[in-house]
Amino acid sequence: MDQDASKGRPGRKRSEQSRAAVLQAALKLLREQGYAALSIEAIARDAGVGKQTIYRWWTSKASVVLEALVAQAPTPLAPPSHGSLGEVLEAFLASTFQALKTPRGTGDILRGLMAEAQLDAQFATEFRTGLIERRRELLRSVLAQAQARGELAADVDLFLLVDMAFGVMWYRLLVGHAPLDRALAHELASLLLRAGAPSAPRRPSRPTKA
Repeated sequence: MDQDASKGRPGRKRSEQSRAAVLQAALKLLREQGYAALSIEAIARDAGVGKQTIYRWWTSKASVVLEALVAQAPTPLAPPSHGSLGEVLEAFLASTFQALKTPRGTGDILRGLMAEAQLDAQFATEFRTGLIERRRELLRSVLAQAQARGELAADVDLFLLVDMAFGVMWYRLLVGHAPLDRALAHELASLLLRAGAPSAPRRPSRPTKA
């Protein structure tokens, strides 16, 4: 995890054993109870450390959960490197959506973290730099490579395309009005391709006969 995203309060250097125990306890309790029911007290009890140990190294429950979530992410976290741009986008989006759907899984955690980020400016920065921007940069890099190959228009706003992709994901995740599934991944990938497609060369008009 990025160092800045895991900073807590200044103090003694963290014991790696205690850190690992806290993160493992957080993940275990998240699976058992969900984010809303999770507490620092429960994490400390399950990890076998004191609450003061957690508060010395993390600023909040949300900070502990964020670090635990990033630590368990697959490494390296990257889209597939083969196939057409449409296939790569669909696979990337489908795998992202799939990870959100497990009971008391990543989707539940992200909803809780997003809620915390609206109330805590310090955590909002941790959340953005520690997780959100990393995922955005992965997708932007895929689009940039496609743009360099001429598969996307040279003047298309890649950051806007990224907003379109993750904006749909977050809206459905938070509102829950429609599924995050493979069909959406396919439709959304197609939409991104159409939005960023190079303009077709204009055919010269035929001269009119006198």
